[in-house]
Amino acid sequence: MNATTAEIANIAETMNSLGREAVAAARVLARASTQTKNDALKAAAAAIRERRSAILEANRLDVEDAKGRNLSGALVDRLMLDDKRIEAMAKGIEEIIALDDPVGGVIAEWTRPNGLRIQRVRVPLGVVGIIYESRPNVTADAGALCLKSGNAVILRGGSESSRSSAAIHACLVEGLRAAGLPAGAIQIVPTTDRAAVGHMLSGMTDYIDVLVPRGGKSLVERVQREARVPVIGHLEGNCHVYIDAQADVQMARDVLLNAKMRRTGICGAAETVLFDESFAHTAEVVKALLDAGCAVRGDERIQRLEPRVSAATEADWSTEYLDAIIAAKTVRGVDDAIAHIERYGSAHTDSIVTRDEKAAERFLNGVDSAIVLHNASTQFADGGEFGMGAEIGISTDKFHARGPVGVEQLTSYKYVVRGTGQTRP
Repeated sequence: MNATTAEIANIAETMNSLGREAVAAARVLARASTQTKNDALKAAAAAIRERRSAILEANRLDVEDAKGRNLSGALVDRLMLDDKRIEAMAKGIEEIIALDDPVGGVIAEWTRPNGLRIQRVRVPLGVVGIIYESRPNVTADAGALCLKSGNAVILRGGSESSRSSAAIHACLVEGLRAAGLPAGAIQIVPTTDRAAVGHMLSGMTDYIDVLVPRGGKSLVERVQREARVPVIGHLEGNCHVYIDAQADVQMARDVLLNAKMRRTGICGAAETVLFDESFAHTAEVVKALLDAGCAVRGDERIQRLEPRVSAATEADWSTEYLDAIIAAKTVRGVDDAIAHIERYGSAHTDSIVTRDEKAAERFLNGVDSAIVLHNASTQFADGGEFGMGAEIGISTDKFHARGPVGVEQLTSYKYVVRGTGQTRP
């Protein structure tokens, strides 16, 4: 056996050990009371605040390495933590505590003519595997959401955030222990070797019930291609803002600037703006983007309106920039906007800005994306903003979960049937 084969075998055993612990922990979590789970989450949130300095130091080292490797500014932004983001993690966990426990909830119930009483009841998925890049806050969000929904979770963060994720994970384990729950309920893969990801995808079907990838297009494509268990995920966030002929110019400017520039590196950031050809203030809105430091790649009409606009190519309409760049195109009404989004969009999040309620309803009903908005920024594509406490990601799938994946979306259901001795004729 050569060294490479030995290393792979060692990684497989390490991963399988995590899997066995997760399966055992999932059985405990499925029966755990809401109070016990909430106690663990409360202690975890407190630990994150108490260990703020250690988390920041771990993150500083991760950021230094990322910059030394010349990683993109968008990736570094997603990686970076500060006091505000650490407090947001703790508050996100506390918001999850406040959510109703989905486990055991009765979705529907009915009685058959033969007297059988049937209930459809929420149950945990079991063991969730989450593979993510860059954002160490996903460690806290994913761990807390899985715990509240009664699932054990195996976390595999990106190598660029390994120190930060480990520091946050330690806080979650402290919470589990404080509540008397097994540490195997929230585990983190202890190696950055990519072979661990391959084993999660195809070698852990006895342990992992569902995989959730959260990262760039190449990661999600790999997971969807190689996984041997169900996957909840999205490829990319090519999000649009359509500014209708009847849009208020101030609202259009404010919504678009927020949708693009609030945080350019998140999946809910707008990547294309569509202007109705009858909108009278296109030049003013484009100027506002440029003045805010956003590069604009536009069609011929928009280039004529503002000399700082560069020419858009066909590829720009389907590009997720994750940067201060936006594609801009002129369309002929709401139906043309819908057709463009249908052709180039990623079914993630799309918004219309207009005072015309009929146009708004046509857009909301016609755009088949996970999230559609009227007069609001695409950056509201976030589980926390939806009142879900946090999210594991935004799913563009149409089966099982779509949109923000929160505690309810991390459950399945079973049928509970109660009889009085009925037999089938």
